[in-house]
Amino acid sequence: MRGPLFYSKILLFGEYGIIKDSKGLSIPYNFYNGALKIDEHKTVATHKSNEALQRFVIYLDELQQDQPDLVAFDMNTLKNDVSEGLYFDSSIPQGYGVGSSGALVAAIYDKYAANKITVLENLTREKLLQLKQIFAEMESFFHGKSSGLDPLNSYLSLPILINSKDNIEPAGIPSQEKEGKGAVFLLDSGQTGETAPMVQIFMESMKQEGFRNMLKNQFVKHTDACVHDFLKGDVKSLFGNVKQLSKVVFDNFKPMIPQEFHTLWKKGIDTNAYYLKLCGSGGGGYMLGFTEDFSKAQAELSGHKLEVVYNF
Repeated sequence: MRGPLFYSKILLFGEYGIIKDSKGLSIPYNFYNGALKIDEHKTVATHKSNEALQRFVIYLDELQQDQPDLVAFDMNTLKNDVSEGLYFDSSIPQGYGVGSSGALVAAIYDKYAANKITVLENLTREKLLQLKQIFAEMESFFHGKSSGLDPLNSYLSLPILINSKDNIEPAGIPSQEKEGKGAVFLLDSGQTGETAPMVQIFMESMKQEGFRNMLKNQFVKHTDACVHDFLKGDVKSLFGNVKQLSKVVFDNFKPMIPQEFHTLWKKGIDTNAYYLKLCGSGGGGYMLGFTEDFSKAQAELSGHKLEVVYNF
């Protein structure tokens, strides 16, 4: 057996902000993907994934008992497949902020959910929110608390605009300029990041009034402006806002930026060669970069691994 492919995702804008109702914009990233498979021989390579699925099955069983109106799974088939050696064959790096657990959640829902909402039907706002809620509960197994956006993005394989917690919609993003000099790129920190501790730090900070004010008056403001500019294709305004956002993150989210990247982060702001922002919860994994001239950014970041996500 081999299931369909589910892709990684990139949250271009909105990390942490969407917890507090900022706008967000999430796009599928087809460079990485994963699919459910069965390894009858139960080899060492698939053992870890299969073990994680065994624990996940127990969680899903409890979930559908606790919230029967939310979601139901074909538990017999799922349990049987897991005992036969079901695993998630994935190229999506874990702890990199590109949605490895999201793709797995989407794959499990797609294969085993009863009365599932499909991509082919008319996706009303109610259905999208219902899916998001189901995915949030499912993915909480991995992160402690999930918005459900990563699996939603992976499941639909469409860009998603988050207007607020209760208002999400598929978004049309401007088509890429294949020959464009500008780019959104991923910068590899060379280390994994753990989502739960980063969210914990954020939640602790939220207890301080100063931090809450900064989030509302600066972080959310610039995030919303970035989403607006990106969707409109207003590149000039976008880079002004991304620079402001990069500064706000540098000043207020230091623990989420790996120590050895503090200098590079600041260098981008000072030289305007590129601007960095968090990709996911931070603490490692990828950082997102925005540049008006990719070759210039490459020169400034030589020795680091960059992957282009989108061309302006």
